Amino acid sequence: MSDLPVSLRHMALSVEAREQFLAEPLVGALSVVERADRAPLTVPIWYHYTPGGELWVRTPPDSRKARAIRAAGRFSLLVQRTAPTVRYVSVEGPVTRTGPCGDEQSLEVVARYLPPDKAPGFVEYERTRFGEHIAIHMRPEHWLSADLGPG
Repeated sequence: MSDLPVSLRHMALSVEAREQFLAEPLVGALSVVERADRAPLTVPIWYHYTPGGELWVRTPPDSRKARAIRAAGRFSLLVQRTAPTVRYVSVEGPVTRTGPCGDEQSLEVVARYLPPDKAPGFVEYERTRFGEHIAIHMRPEHWLSADLGPG
């Protein structure tokens, strides 16, 4: 954190605080370079993260974001909140692996965002409407974080 300007140093989150914040069930904004002549593709997404581990997202294998991530080999994810203070964490890093995302793994993500009685039905709906999903794992390599509340 010593390379940050003095005015921002006190706002950056500690490693523990940023990892705990990223582990909360917040909707992420995933960004990935899709084409050299355009700004990055940025889409909202549900994700999963355990402090100290990899972050992963699930998506249909032929989705626009999946194709862009395969081509780029990396992506970034931003999560934020506005209350009780404005806080955000942004991570960027390389894809470490991609593979099928079965019902159990899908439920792991969906249950973070939906009530327990709704999650299984949502997973079934997605599978019948959009087909099978893949899990794309990323190792957070670069972090940016801040809490803009009172110090």
